[in-house]
Amino acid sequence: MKKWELIEKFLIKFIYEEITKTGLKKGICGLSGGIDSAVVAVLAKKALGDNFKVFMLPSQFSSKESIEDAKKLCEKFDIEYEIISIAPLLQAYQIDDKVRLGNFSARMRMAILYDKSAELNALVIGTSNKSELMLGYGTLFGDLASALNPIGDLYKTEIFEFAKYLGVNDEIINKPPSADLWQGQSDEAELGYSYAQLDPVIEDFVDNRATKEELLKKYDKNLVEFVLKKIYQNQFKRKPPIIAKLKSRTVGHDFLYERDIRL
Repeated sequence: MKKWELIEKFLIKFIYEEITKTGLKKGICGLSGGIDSAVVAVLAKKALGDNFKVFMLPSQFSSKESIEDAKKLCEKFDIEYEIISIAPLLQAYQIDDKVRLGNFSARMRMAILYDKSAELNALVIGTSNKSELMLGYGTLFGDLASALNPIGDLYKTEIFEFAKYLGVNDEIINKPPSADLWQGQSDEAELGYSYAQLDPVIEDFVDNRATKEELLKKYDKNLVEFVLKKIYQNQFKRKPPIIAKLKSRTVGHDFLYERDIRL
């Protein structure tokens, strides 16, 4: 319990300070009815109070339960919300491929969030956990986009524990993880492994710096191969665009001012 109490206090402070140091006061995020965005919403509400708002952005493929679960969370924690359907956007640009449709949906949602951030003078708060970031299980310029991310160093299995501590609704905690990108979509079915299987391998490799040989002594070979392939294959998703170096000081190479640099 002490662990989550300390993490909660730290992340509330992180959200408040990272937003207010920019001169802004407000934050927003997308609320899907899933556990990651629920945890972020609860933390952001505690950090920003009435200066925080969520947007539910369902498509014609979203489950009704997801919206109802998101509404219940907002009612429980007194979070302001607005529902905007992305169905017209998907109908205007029809895609038959499920994966492309999922990526396009994620980008349309983020486009709306960034437009709302401009309207409200607010920063977009990210909702991707460490498991997703390391495996590359997210969409560039979609759900991976944000101004700050309070849960990006917490694995998915930790998110479940944290959600229970924060009092997130049982309906959200107990449902199978899903990005709700198409009917019946499941994160773990799509990945081929459960987060309970994936997280120990990722944590050993990333945080404990275990070698591949050490991992193979502890875990199934196919699982280890899958995790390492995903981590290396998706490194580009964890980096800003690479700029070709032509001059003496190049953004991302030599021009490395801190994010919150001041004159």
